[in-house]
Amino acid sequence: MILNSFWQACERFERDFDRITLGHLSCISLLILVLGSFSGLIRAQDQGSSQPPKGQTEAPPAAGGPQGDVGPYAVPKKKDEPPPPPPPEKPKKIEGMPDYSIHVDVPVVEVPVMVTTKDGQFISNLTKENFRVFEDGKAQTISGFTISDAPITAVLLVEFAAGDYYFMRDILVGSYTFAGTLKKDDWLAVISYDMKPYILADFTQNKQEVYGALNTLRVPGFSETNEFDALYDTLDRVDRIQGHKYIILITSGIDTFSRINLDQITKKIKNTKDVTIFPISAGGAARIYADAAGGSLPHGPITGNPVQRIDYLQADNELNTFARLTGGRAYFPRFEGEFAEIFRDIGGDIRHQYSIAYHPTNPQLDGTYRKLKVEVVAPDGGPLKFKDQKGKDVKIQVIAREGYTAKHTVD
Repeated sequence: MILNSFWQACERFERDFDRITLGHLSCISLLILVLGSFSGLIRAQDQGSSQPPKGQTEAPPAAGGPQGDVGPYAVPKKKDEPPPPPPPEKPKKIEGMPDYSIHVDVPVVEVPVMVTTKDGQFISNLTKENFRVFEDGKAQTISGFTISDAPITAVLLVEFAAGDYYFMRDILVGSYTFAGTLKKDDWLAVISYDMKPYILADFTQNKQEVYGALNTLRVPGFSETNEFDALYDTLDRVDRIQGHKYIILITSGIDTFSRINLDQITKKIKNTKDVTIFPISAGGAARIYADAAGGSLPHGPITGNPVQRIDYLQADNELNTFARLTGGRAYFPRFEGEFAEIFRDIGGDIRHQYSIAYHPTNPQLDGTYRKLKVEVVAPDGGPLKFKDQKGKDVKIQVIAREGYTAKHTVD
């Protein structure tokens, strides 16, 4: 119907206008426009008929390319993933057994040992099989064994008070002599004391700093020599330093009025680990002279308190005790010329020593004091014999600390 009406309109249009050709062209143009609109309407109707009903949402196409198995691109099918592994089975709980964790703290004891001849010569060719260690009389199994030849960490603890001139001279000569034996990798601190300790030089590897600290010891201020207090304070300081430490104590051995007594300083030494004390007594020549004269030796001219022979014997016994408890040796030189040899021996002892480690058979951390004994034997278990250059048997001495205090933990 639409086309018939259109052609009738065109015929009327031709009749009304004289230009027939122009009329035909106009009709054709209009026809093309009408047909284009008509075809668009038909397509819209077709598309509308394929839409889903109202209220229903069309599923979006799957992402990733064309659908199906055919097309310009082949889309592989997704493989089936393997199922996840099953979770591990928990251990079955046994009724009546509480939940708990186990923590084992096995202590290790390290014992530095020096083995020398009676003349102080270090014996360096011993092995692990040559040593026997006993704790409270029970044999221990050695788990670690080394021979150390390493730099040292030491404190030079010097008595410097207004005492006798010969004592002061020995103390200064001994201090300078020991400073001269230091090597470039050694660490040394210098502490002097009279009424109290004074840190003259903290730990340093510079010899000039050590000499500079000793150069300040020129005019003593007090005559008191509180040896126990100074040693107690020094032990407190070195206890914070890792590794083995040495205290070179150059002193007359006389303690005037320390706040602590001999029993307290002895307990402090027993409770301090990794420290070896080498006491060197001063004033040997003056003491010999006083003994020969049959009189007392004034120690401290400011106070004028006389020191009797028994006082020095007691002092010597105390120095021997300090050395024995820590595995060191005490020296009692009579003349100034002996200091060089003494410090040569000390240097050999502290630079060349054996280190023995073991796990004690008594693992209790109860803070008790355990006595130690170290023996040197031949590989077959018999006595070890050492010969000098002339082939003669030489007596051997074993130097080790007498015991240690076990760590104390509270349950």
